[in-house]
Amino acid sequence: MNKKFNNSIFVYLISGGIVASFVFIGSNMLFKNTDSIKYSASVADSQATPEPEKPTHLQTPDYVRGIYMTSWVASTRDWRTSLVKMIEETEINSIVIDVKDYTGKIAFEVSDPEIKKYNSDEKRIDDIKDFIKSLHEKNIYVIARIAVFQDPYMVKMRPDLAIKTKTGEVWKDKKGLTWIDPCAKEYWDYIIRVSKETEKVGFDELNFDYIRFASDGNMQNINYTFCDPTVAKADALENFFKYLSENLKELGIPISADLFGMVTTNTDDLNIGQVLEKTAPYFNYICPMVYPSHYPPTYNGFKNPADHPYEVIKLAMDTASQRLINASSTPNQLRPWLQDFDLGAVYDASMVRKEKQAVYDAGLNSWLMWDPSNKYTRDALDR
Repeated sequence: MNKKFNNSIFVYLISGGIVASFVFIGSNMLFKNTDSIKYSASVADSQATPEPEKPTHLQTPDYVRGIYMTSWVASTRDWRTSLVKMIEETEINSIVIDVKDYTGKIAFEVSDPEIKKYNSDEKRIDDIKDFIKSLHEKNIYVIARIAVFQDPYMVKMRPDLAIKTKTGEVWKDKKGLTWIDPCAKEYWDYIIRVSKETEKVGFDELNFDYIRFASDGNMQNINYTFCDPTVAKADALENFFKYLSENLKELGIPISADLFGMVTTNTDDLNIGQVLEKTAPYFNYICPMVYPSHYPPTYNGFKNPADHPYEVIKLAMDTASQRLINASSTPNQLRPWLQDFDLGAVYDASMVRKEKQAVYDAGLNSWLMWDPSNKYTRDALDR
């Protein structure tokens, strides 16, 4: 065993129960017979804690063109293999995998005891390190998606951290899902821990979703018990963004933020706390979800915005680009989520290609493709 100490190296040799040590000082070697410390080296060896293997990460590609994969698909060997084959045969060079989805459960086993005590991890993807390594060998950039404040599991474990009703019960949205109070700093630390565990298994980037105040429920009966009522929602979220950025800086990998699509064109916070200019300083990439089907009827004069993918996305990305320039940032931060699912209109290859063209015509090159069923339109992708 070699052991470094004050510029000297002690080498212990055990032979017949006798311990001898050689001490190297500069270029000289001293020999000492040390019968009195028999077996000390073997004891030290048994107690030594091996250094954890450091993950390797790919550099972010010049342009990212990615698809989304649920943790369940990532745990299904045949399905994920077919998607990886599609990536290899098309323009796709990146993949976004659920690490913590809308349920609040973490998709792989973690080692952090502060996470383990909640039993929030489960081995959906039981070979996560090997899977990521295999993707890296194919030069595929791997992004982890972490849903933040929508977390029914943690609400179940820690209802004291939840968004409440005016009478103190746990608040639920229209889907019956529960949320963590965005101002609960104890939960911020939990997200930091989840993020660090995620980097340790090899993900190249951390992507944060549901980083907002709740919506789509009885908003008249909602109570944020951890939030200062004198602080605007956008400022409260900015405090979280800053905290996240500062505490993840040491990891040395990019972080990205998913925002509502209308954040690109609205200058208010949409009553969810998301403002483009208050988000951009704290993330390497901004990923607005500009799904045309999610825009309200009559948006920009369109009876059904889903029928106009090019126009909706071109306006969104042109506006966002100019706003980032005005804020002394760069449009290169933008990496929109595009729609590859049927809602409001049939999204065949021609519709998806219109979305991509809108991104390019806005002077951007990166995009991510979303289909919750993970069944992507192959003919919409270049070879």
